[in-house]
Amino acid sequence: MREGDTVVIHSLDRLGRNLDDLRKAVTDLNNRGIAVEFLKEHMTFTGDDSSLTRLMFNMLASFAEFERSLIRERQREGLALAKKKGVYRGRKPSLTAEQAQVLRKRAAPGEQKAALAREFGVSRETLYQYIRT
Repeated sequence: MREGDTVVIHSLDRLGRNLDDLRKAVTDLNNRGIAVEFLKEHMTFTGDDSSLTRLMFNMLASFAEFERSLIRERQREGLALAKKKGVYRGRKPSLTAEQAQVLRKRAAPGEQKAALAREFGVSRETLYQYIRT
């Protein structure tokens, strides 16, 4: 992006995670001479905006942040309910209990971790997680 360009974004919540991120992103772009246009809210920010425009921006961004937090809260509640019902069990383990035991025995004396990971078909990070438990 160069000075004089306009960034077109569908809505406020697409640019930042919260009010602070959003405000910082718009301010940074405006300081570089780049206008920011939000289609859904019909708002454009150029850096020399009125007090009323900034107030509307902050209010709408606050509502977007609030809405996002409600969505996350409902999602966590839904997952907890699904786990309680036994519907959601998470990801299946990469290795069986027997494979994990063999892996730990072979890794203990110092066998190369990368070679073990390839042999068992897991990433090195997964291998280390099995060794730690």
